[in-house]
This record gives sequence, C-alpha cells and structure tokens, in this order.
Amino acid sequence: MIYLDNAATSWPKPPQVIQAMLDILKRGCANPGRSAHAMARQAEDVVLNTRETIARFFNISDPMRIAFMPNTTYALNTAIYGVLSEGSVVVATAMEHNSVLRPLKTLESKGYISVEIIKPEKLGRITIQSIKKALRPGVKLFCMTLSSNVTGAIMPVEEAGKICRANGILFLVDAAQGAGSIPVDVEKMNIDLLAFPGHKGLMGPQGTAGLYVRDGVDIRPLVQGGTGSFSDSLLQPGVFPDILESGTLNVPGIAGLGKGVSYINDTGIEIIQQKKKNMLKMLFDGLGKESNITLYSPPPEQNSGIFALSVNQMDSSEICYLLDRKFGICTRGGFHCAPLAHLSLGTAETGLVRISPGYFNNETETELTIKAILSIARGIH
Repeated sequence: MIYLDNAATSWPKPPQVIQAMLDILKRGCANPGRSAHAMARQAEDVVLNTRETIARFFNISDPMRIAFMPNTTYALNTAIYGVLSEGSVVVATAMEHNSVLRPLKTLESKGYISVEIIKPEKLGRITIQSIKKALRPGVKLFCMTLSSNVTGAIMPVEEAGKICRANGILFLVDAAQGAGSIPVDVEKMNIDLLAFPGHKGLMGPQGTAGLYVRDGVDIRPLVQGGTGSFSDSLLQPGVFPDILESGTLNVPGIAGLGKGVSYINDTGIEIIQQKKKNMLKMLFDGLGKESNITLYSPPPEQNSGIFALSVNQMDSSEICYLLDRKFGICTRGGFHCAPLAHLSLGTAETGLVRISPGYFNNETETELTIKAILSIARGIH
C-alpha cells in the first residue's frame, strides 16, 4: 500500500508518538487537574510539557494561551462563535474549509453577522491586493487558511496579518494545512487566533488539536463544564486555558502530539518541507505534460504539499477508486469540504483527485503513483 492522503491525516506516525501514548496508558492515565495524587500530577505534567512544546514551535510567549481541542473544526468554531457579536462584519476567502464557512454562513443566515468572501486567482491563490481591498476599519474578523486543502496554495498570511493589525481586525488563521511544514510565528505574522490540528502535519494522533488566543482577545467559551478549577463557582472560569477546556482532555493523544512536534523539531521543518517539494516536483514533471490530465496546484515553492488533478473529466471518486483497488494507492477524491474553492476552480461537478505526500513517502512510491495515474489517463488500466 502507498499512502498519499497525508493532507487528511498523516501516516505513519513517528515511533516516538506511539511509544508516548502507550507509556502514559500503561503507567497510569489519570485525569489532569482534577486530583492531587501522583498519577493525576503525572498526567498534568504531560499536558503542560506538550503545551510548552507547541508554544515554542509557534513562538507563543504564554503556553497557557493554548487550549487543547478534539479537532480543528472544534477549534475554529470556538474561535468564530467566541469572538463575534451581533452586527459583526467578517471577511473570509473562498478557499476556506467548511469548518470556517459553515459557522459563518449559519450566523449570517440568522441575520447575526454579515460575511464577505475574497475570490481567488488561478490555482486558489489569494492576492495581497484583494486582501487590502476587503480589509478596512469596521471589519471584526478575517479568516484565512494557512494553505489551501484543495490545491496546496500557500496563503500570504504574514502580509494579511500586518493589514489586520493596522486596521484593528482580529486575524484567525486555520493552520489545518501547512502546520508542520510551513513555519508559523504568531508574533511575526500578527496572528490573534490560531487553530491547528494534531493529526496532520504535526504528526500526532487523531483527536488532538488546539486553539491559541492572543492575550487581550476576549472570547466566550463554546462549551462550559468541569475544568478542575473554581469548582465552587456556577460560572465558567475566565482564566486560560480553563475557559476553553471543559471536560477531560485526551491525555494519551496530547502526549503523542508533543512527541510529534518534537520529532519535527529534531528533524528540521526545512528538511520536511524540502522532501515534500521534491516529491511534488516529481509529480509535476511526470504528469504535467500529459494531455488528458489537468493540474490545479501551484508549483512546489508555492505549495504546502498537495498535488490536485483531474483526468479526462472523469469523476474524481472513480479515479481514486481505481488507484486504491488496482494499484494500492491511497488518495482523496471529491470536494474536500471546500465548496467555494471548487466553484472558483471550476471543478464543482467532478471534484479533484488530491495527492498529498508526507515525510515518510519516498521517490519509488512517487514514481509508481505517476505510472498508475498515466495508465488511468491513457485508458490502459
């Protein structure tokens, strides 16, 4: 089997990730912050260590401003519902995931907020000019993905952050695609809210994610309940991270996530990024000139690690089915939970085949994938 669906979930995981999860489960996985006994303190140390590791990774000065979440969708909804008020004006891009678009459009449909969408150029790229035109005083929130989960196009996050800060606009970055291969510095990029997954580029397990909230940003909790703190109060604590962390945390998952981020640090994010670029270049060179194939991803230097294509107007799900059943290659077809992106790209009827190599893929697997796609495109499969 050749696994090329790392944009959905990275696989395989580094051995350290698996070992850390096994260790915490074997040694005693108690509830952090709920008790004073040794096992509870041990669990609390695991959570704190991972919080500090992630803070260093994203240049977050205060690790306690990171709240752990079950997934990025939860983190994005927490951010959106937590900072908006009635009458807010929100700007987002057409390349956003439904985890951003659906909550925004739900609030808009109820007359609570108004939403403006920035349309992309070819291959899903958002220009600085279009951002400058849309962002002005009076806009409450700007939502932007770090890179497109459909085409891999890397967005001008740092430039957008400067514009937001100059206009007093909250800046929410969805780092679901790109975190772990694109360096993210919340200070340099003027990011107010950063939602990130554990199970993709950060190489952790599923069921882990987080939301960073800059100090001074007022946010309402999406969920309220037990936090292990201020338990005599009937109101949700206002301190971080407790305000956003109700219920029992996924301690084994958080332990694995910490080791995933440490693995990236030890390996070097530049090395991971370069390996992905090398495999993308092979795909571009091997498939770019085939007349029956249309490419929808920008070149490797502008790409977080995604190679999107269509073949002879075939339905993308059919192509992925053939790749899986006949060649043992795992890819992703369909619309990738990003309907406006596909409308912009003109692929709303067939969807796209998304190939997303990861750090643990190699040149041989890439070559076999090129041959398989060429055989499908030429009708000789």
